[in-house]
Amino acid sequence: MWTKQDLQQLVQRQIGEYRLIIVSNRQPYIYNLVEGTLRYVLPAGGLTSALDPLMQACGGTWIAYGGGQGDRYVVDQDNRVMVPPDDPAYALRLVWLTEQEEKGYYYGFSNEALWPLCHNAYTEPVFDLRDWETYQAVNQKFADLVLDEVGDQPALVLTQDYHLALLPQYIRNAAPDIVTGQFWHIPWPHPEIFRICPWQAELLEGLLGNNLLGFHIGDHCNNFMDTAARTLPVQVNAEYNRIEYRGDTTLVRPFPISIDFDDICQFSESAEVEQEMERLQEEWGLDGKLIGLGIDRVDYTKGIPHRFRAIGRFLEKYPEYQGKLVFVQAGVLSRSDIDAYQQLSEQIDQLLEEINGRFARNGWQPIVYMPDNLPAVTLMALRRLSRFCIVSSLHDGMNLVAKEFVASRFDNDGVLILSPFTGAALELTQSLIVNPYATEDMAEAIRDAVTMPEHERRNRMLHMRATVRENNIYKWAARLLVDLIQCARGSASGRSRYAATPTR
Repeated sequence: MWTKQDLQQLVQRQIGEYRLIIVSNRQPYIYNLVEGTLRYVLPAGGLTSALDPLMQACGGTWIAYGGGQGDRYVVDQDNRVMVPPDDPAYALRLVWLTEQEEKGYYYGFSNEALWPLCHNAYTEPVFDLRDWETYQAVNQKFADLVLDEVGDQPALVLTQDYHLALLPQYIRNAAPDIVTGQFWHIPWPHPEIFRICPWQAELLEGLLGNNLLGFHIGDHCNNFMDTAARTLPVQVNAEYNRIEYRGDTTLVRPFPISIDFDDICQFSESAEVEQEMERLQEEWGLDGKLIGLGIDRVDYTKGIPHRFRAIGRFLEKYPEYQGKLVFVQAGVLSRSDIDAYQQLSEQIDQLLEEINGRFARNGWQPIVYMPDNLPAVTLMALRRLSRFCIVSSLHDGMNLVAKEFVASRFDNDGVLILSPFTGAALELTQSLIVNPYATEDMAEAIRDAVTMPEHERRNRMLHMRATVRENNIYKWAARLLVDLIQCARGSASGRSRYAATPTR
């Protein structure tokens, strides 16, 4: 099993004279002013939980948008601060955006165009020319800061996600010797879906500025290569996942992202979590109840209404569980300025009113909805208390919530109900894999979860925990870095390795 120390040793052996630069929209540490005092928080989400351990192991610089109220108070004259604050290990360098830039680049093109385009959730993308122009300008702003940070030194630049699709080509145009890789954290759709984007060629050219391009699973790699082949005059080697364009080569590889298994498992066993479990059982009226759990950012891709309908159908079909089962939906609201998210919130509120209004009695209600940024200890306590966890994504790159639930269950208990439309479903095969659009099947999966014998629950969880333990965040980072370093070397041995390892 890979550890942080293994990753550090790998970096010391392999990275040589190269500096490692990570670039993302989201910063790993956000500084806020609370009653005049500077405090930092770690944002929720898979990106931070996956990459912060990597940077702590590797050092280097993380470049990101500075969106915290207190960020400007902690940086130096170069907009740089060392993080983590309690044990500094790497530099965080911040990009400042105007309100107009944030609106057009982040809320506009990134999340009203690219996000729905890449997720099969039946939400129509909005393609606005002004948003596209702002997206281009902000990508250039990030590229300028990367170039300033790198200077004349050899560097490996690892870009994250869909907010910065144009960045690699901007860097290559200015400094061809910089080695660039990018990990795309969301799905890549079928070419027939992607072709509706008016700027598909420009986006593809931006991504083909990378030496290495990573996705969660092989299907997303295949979709990308097919899209490039239909859109640009490229040469695609489908057997070895290589794309040749304008004399440059981009390697397209699957890297299933994961979590820090040991860290989550250790936290789940802490006395702090045990105390929180007792508090929740008493204050939330959960003692003696069968508890189901959903933990999600409130997003139309997560299938929250679909799981609520399944809970309602389960209680209708099996009335003996009325008064006995409580489903807790925890999460955090986001992108509330976007119409599609406002409509989702209204839909969720209507379903809650309908289901709780129909079944609630004697102080009991079937669904407890907590769209707040709950503390990590509360979320962990909920994982520990739950008989089952539902991950009902309509389309997802990986979904780390599923893996976090598995890692938290050191007691080898609990049932994971998992959508087949997640990358995690390819690894967590001992979960109950159910189509979230099939309400009857989802209701039956809930019944299976609450009636499953203890020995079967433990056997399934043992298998899933072994999978997540072995394929942890450090193994993901090691595979990604090794391939990126081999791109940097450009040696005969590196090229022969790729030529000898078909991926499709």
